Amino acid sequence: MITAGIDIGSITAKAALIKDGSLAGTHLQFTGYHAGNAGSAVFQELLSRTAIDRRDIHAIVSTGYGRNSVDFADKAITEITCHGAGAHFIDPETRFVIDVGGQDSKVIKIDGSGKVLDFAMNDKCAAGTGRFLEVMARALEADLSEFGRLSSMADAPASISSICTVFAESEVISLISKGESRENMIAGIHDSVASRISAMARRTGLTPPVMMTGGVARNQGVVKALEARLGLEIRVSDHAQLNGAIGAALLAARSS
Repeated sequence: MITAGIDIGSITAKAALIKDGSLAGTHLQFTGYHAGNAGSAVFQELLSRTAIDRRDIHAIVSTGYGRNSVDFADKAITEITCHGAGAHFIDPETRFVIDVGGQDSKVIKIDGSGKVLDFAMNDKCAAGTGRFLEVMARALEADLSEFGRLSSMADAPASISSICTVFAESEVISLISKGESRENMIAGIHDSVASRISAMARRTGLTPPVMMTGGVARNQGVVKALEARLGLEIRVSDHAQLNGAIGAALLAARSS
């Protein structure tokens, strides 16, 4: 049996196929302006790459902020549930998931089967999300993909205390005028993100092992800042950004 999961995020659209309990393929591309078109495009491209016929797909589950725009999906399931299922599939030892995407951040406590026990979500403020990092990258005239490497070169991380993205950007501009190094400012930005997420994680009942998912998981600077704040190792898989789509495909198999 083959099932599909489609995760429409604010920045990227992801698709995954599960065949007889194993991951059969994944694909990721930018969401763009129209979430519904992105869902169809990422799904069709995945089918093309895996040479799987659409008629062979038994069930499709959509997730993510744009999940209801995927009109060809059999069911839409919240990303909280999908991330729990995906993390358990990738690493069954996982008991806590930290998902940081472009528009929100989530912490999810799961049991030994990947079922959600508790969660918390920040979807009202850009602080602690990928969008916050994008704004800071523009202020620093730096490539966001270089943030992890640059922060590792910091000798004294700057203090970014504002909890508002707009005010934090003003702080960064002020630090620039004072001659603070870009490396120290980026390290401070990462610690600011880690501070917000770690507080949310502790309130939700942090239980290791911990896995980080979402696009921000590719930023080793944020991962290391979170590890320092939480005092434990954080696992990041090669499929971190695809975790929600994988979970959706698994849930499609279970509900069909």
